[in-house]
Amino acid sequence: MPNPPVIAVVDDDEGMRLALFELLQVLTLSCLTFDGPEAFLAAYVPGAFDCLITDIHMPGMSGLELQQHLRSLGSTIPVIVVTSSTDPASRSCALNDGAVAYLRKPVDDETLIRHLKVALGPDFIGS
Repeated sequence: MPNPPVIAVVDDDEGMRLALFELLQVLTLSCLTFDGPEAFLAAYVPGAFDCLITDIHMPGMSGLELQQHLRSLGSTIPVIVVTSSTDPASRSCALNDGAVAYLRKPVDDETLIRHLKVALGPDFIGS
């Protein structure tokens, strides 16, 4: 059996990281969590992650800046933004830079799973 996809979760909210980690584990996906973009970038190796789930507003680098930085490195990693931000400009920026989805917290599990299937392909997540 092939290795499960590896999902990176970047969020400064420990509770959100834990909730996403547990959901992804139930879906039999591998998950690594990071408390901010800098921690993620310290562990980042091209091809090591199959999808990135990130918040926008975090101390230091924002999730949007992280997404843009990855694109500048030539990364094609699918990005799903999960945020409490209601700023239409942030939403537009994320989607225009190639985010698969821009979801509002608290995110519904089924909605996130639907977007993960888009990011990873339906064969990676059981229905």
